[in-house]
Amino acid sequence: MLQPSDIINLISLGESETLEFKNSFNKEVIETLVAFANTSGGKILVGINPTGKITGTELNAESIQNWINEIKNKTTPSILPEANSVSIDNKTVLILSIKEYPIKPVATRGKYFKRVANSNHLLNISEVVNLHLQSFNTSWDFHLNSQFNINEISLNKVQEAIDAINQTGSRINDDPLTFLVKNDLVRDGQITNAAYLLFTNRDTVLTTIELGRFQTTTIIKDSTRTKSDILAQINEVMDFVKKHINKEVIITGKPQNTQKWQYPLEAIREIIVNMIIHRDYRSSSDSIVKIFNDRIEFYNPGKLPEGITVNDLLTNNYKSTPRNKLVADFCKSLGLIEKYGSGIQRIIEHFEEANLPQPEFRNISEGFMVTVFSDEFTDKVPDRVPDRVPDRVPDSLTENQHKILELVSRNNTISMSAIADGIGISKRKVLDNINKLKSLGLINRVGSAKGGHWQLVNK
Repeated sequence: MLQPSDIINLISLGESETLEFKNSFNKEVIETLVAFANTSGGKILVGINPTGKITGTELNAESIQNWINEIKNKTTPSILPEANSVSIDNKTVLILSIKEYPIKPVATRGKYFKRVANSNHLLNISEVVNLHLQSFNTSWDFHLNSQFNINEISLNKVQEAIDAINQTGSRINDDPLTFLVKNDLVRDGQITNAAYLLFTNRDTVLTTIELGRFQTTTIIKDSTRTKSDILAQINEVMDFVKKHINKEVIITGKPQNTQKWQYPLEAIREIIVNMIIHRDYRSSSDSIVKIFNDRIEFYNPGKLPEGITVNDLLTNNYKSTPRNKLVADFCKSLGLIEKYGSGIQRIIEHFEEANLPQPEFRNISEGFMVTVFSDEFTDKVPDRVPDRVPDRVPDSLTENQHKILELVSRNNTISMSAIADGIGISKRKVLDNINKLKSLGLINRVGSAKGGHWQLVNK
């Protein structure tokens, strides 16, 4: 039972991800309880205004029970918060407490909310589906697909996959169908989404990847698309990229000459594998690969998982959360991915070893884009060679300002949107921080917003 001193301590902490103040009981109280249930649980103090002033709320013998019944009737599945009241300075404060609900998502009047910082966030359809999947600790590819049956996958492709796994040192003697059942790719006679993606025996729009070689942003020299199973697509996309990038033959005087590609092929393959494995196959959008003279853009439906920023990727400060767990695990068995969560670092290292600019990673629209640059890009704009962070910066700089300097030092053509995504703050806050850095003489903008670049000032 909370005491008056406990309430005063809570008020002093202010509203947060697990605490909210309300003057009175209303529909917003129910929305917040739903948001708490869909996130990490929390408490609502009814009788406290948003500034933390104790205003009190009127209660009678039936008020609390009526409110609990209203919460129960207006939530699906029904939630029942714990209710307690405390008197402080002759004013009554009601405490409504709810724990994180095990089966998500919880809704009120057909709307779904989650708690973000100190406010409620209305969930979109994709977020609702993700919450539902997470509550069962599964992913979309794990679920059975009633639209397709076992006859729509190729058992020959399954056998080829078994043979490939055996080449890694495993000893699998099962027939293809038994293998599928043992690996949860087939359950109760039905195939999972993962099985269909991996072994479909026909082209499918679910896996469409658009491929293009661009002379300019509007002139296309060559284009094609692939709709095959995702294992075949890895080689198909890789072959298209190799067809349209440069290869230099270096004569060494030895019997075999050395070949140097425009981009490190190990990194390109890593990008393609990650793109295909981690794609959001529920999205109506297609994956797109655009090859230009000086760069390649890889676009994939599906943003980074919630709670992971681009900066987290660059600093390797995140826990891998595969969107398609069954596909990712199977590809790991095939040796297509070595370790969860380490692919980005390997890509960066390959480009560093090739003395090429660091690739750009960013959330864009409802997807994620990786852009790689060749030495042609550096040669055409020599003034865009990344600066380094100033040797001395004021002690008063905030953590976000330090992060901005670090991101700009790695890529001095980085956009405001990419900085915002990389740090996890709004574009407005990015602008405020950059204006502060400009006023301190630590950063300048050279050229226009689109064609210019950032310049760090070493003091």
